[in-house]
Amino acid sequence: MPKTILEVTDLKKHFKHRKGLFSSFSEQERTIPAVDGVSFYLKENETVGLVGESGCGKTTIGRTILRLENPTSGRILFDGNDITAMPADQLRPLRGQMQMIFQDLDAALNPKMRIRDILKEAITVHHQASDEEVDRRIVELLEQVNLKKSKLSNFPHELSGGEKRRVGVARVLSVGARFIVADEPTSALDVSIQAQVVNLLRDLQQRLGLSYLFISHDLRVVELISHKVAVMYLGKIVEMGLSERIAHAPRHPYTHILWSSLVEKQSKEASRCTTRPHSGVWGVFDFERPQGGCRFAPRCPVYESKGKPVVCVDSASEPRLRDIGNGHQVACHFPL
Repeated sequence: MPKTILEVTDLKKHFKHRKGLFSSFSEQERTIPAVDGVSFYLKENETVGLVGESGCGKTTIGRTILRLENPTSGRILFDGNDITAMPADQLRPLRGQMQMIFQDLDAALNPKMRIRDILKEAITVHHQASDEEVDRRIVELLEQVNLKKSKLSNFPHELSGGEKRRVGVARVLSVGARFIVADEPTSALDVSIQAQVVNLLRDLQQRLGLSYLFISHDLRVVELISHKVAVMYLGKIVEMGLSERIAHAPRHPYTHILWSSLVEKQSKEASRCTTRPHSGVWGVFDFERPQGGCRFAPRCPVYESKGKPVVCVDSASEPRLRDIGNGHQVACHFPL
């Protein structure tokens, strides 16, 4: 039975609103609840996909879990260690075991360093090793990520998008990562290259027993690589369950709309004829000031079709995640 490697409980990360022209007129300093009470767990050799619109807090969750951002409140357990407020000197030995593949590798890879030096730096920062051991480890890493040895003398800008992704994967493996936050690892890549990156991650997971928090906008990729999927909306997880159930039997209206939009892209004719809930109108919403109750209510076609029931917007009855069977959880007063 795989053990739990990561457990997140009621995690919150609120950012202070930047002061502007009219800040002096406000008595209270505003905050943006980027992550607002998120709980989930991840087992060894498992992938949890995290999906949602831009600005919903996906990347902030990943960065906060890795303590690249300090949480406002909540609890983070990594491999049995409470790292929520762990001092930097105690956290350092665990850094090598939990790493992140950044979305923007043009910014994450030092443009003035050759690939060999980038990998060497990652190894030597976390491990004491001789030059021979470092060279041997670099060769092993290249084999693991299927990257040609000739690329070691290149600078990052001389590599293709797919090759940069492989270097990013090699770098997190070089320090001995067991848990990896993969932030949009297939974005801005051709479909064929996306498939290669996904297959590489799956192969490494099987061979090395890795655990992934896979953040992506690409629902096809998320469904393919994830064991479980968590759907975020405005800082909260609104639905979570097995990948197949989330993709083909969603219960939250927002999840239904997300996956239906994937079908609509493939068939414009179907989107014109359908009368299912996703035909509702999407309204403009202020991401900084979510109203009381259900945060999706202003854009929810089910809320509209039921005559805008008060329970959906009552601050005292905010929907909480509840299990509806088979580990499928949904936060909705009127699940589909």
